[in-house]
Amino acid sequence: MGGKAFLIVQHLEWEGPGQHLRAALQEAGVGYRILEAWHEPVPAPADFAGFMVLGGSPNVDEEEQFPYLVPLKAAIREVLIGGQAYLGFCLGHQLLAHVLGCRVGPLPKKSVGFVTGELTPEGLAHPLFQGFPAHPRLFKWHGQGVLPPLPPGIKILARSAAAPLEALGLAGNPKVVGLQFDNHVGPADVEKWLQADAAWALRGSGAEPAAVMATAKEVEAEMGREFRIFMNNFLRLALS
Repeated sequence: MGGKAFLIVQHLEWEGPGQHLRAALQEAGVGYRILEAWHEPVPAPADFAGFMVLGGSPNVDEEEQFPYLVPLKAAIREVLIGGQAYLGFCLGHQLLAHVLGCRVGPLPKKSVGFVTGELTPEGLAHPLFQGFPAHPRLFKWHGQGVLPPLPPGIKILARSAAAPLEALGLAGNPKVVGLQFDNHVGPADVEKWLQADAAWALRGSGAEPAAVMATAKEVEAEMGREFRIFMNNFLRLALS
């Protein structure tokens, strides 16, 4: 597709862009730079086609513990004001919501592993979800989420029994979307996450590592196909 590269914002050494995200970008011929946000300054957003912000351990309000969140939030605002594309996963989704004035806080139960989601009528009509299943399988790894009610102009695109807001979009701007789920990862990524973050992920979630890994391998091809559909939609809009 050519054009400017994307900035992929990474929060943790072990939680980088997943197998399906890397494959989708490579197949589309789209370049990217990875920013290790915990120790690198945020570059000028105008130098990129847009931001893709991954998940990580910080909560959106933990600026004292994670000072880099301050300039990152400012850069996200610049992306929105500049009319660029934004794709957030998990924490990246929550940061987008926070910048937009939504409330982010603990969910009743930590969500780790695979759940079935549901596209809302707004999600079914959204250009990024064209060709996507109405009841997609979602890979989850979080304890907080975006909490309704939402400010005007923000749409709930997907939900699940585990979280009231699995995806959000902006009225009139399809190039900006947040996903609470991490469908960009494949089995090798899931294994790495379980090794690095099991103490947090398994405490109070009810998740069983062997079952999570078995499902990740079972649905790898299916989720890869579906994620490519989503990413092709996103890249076509983002780079148009």
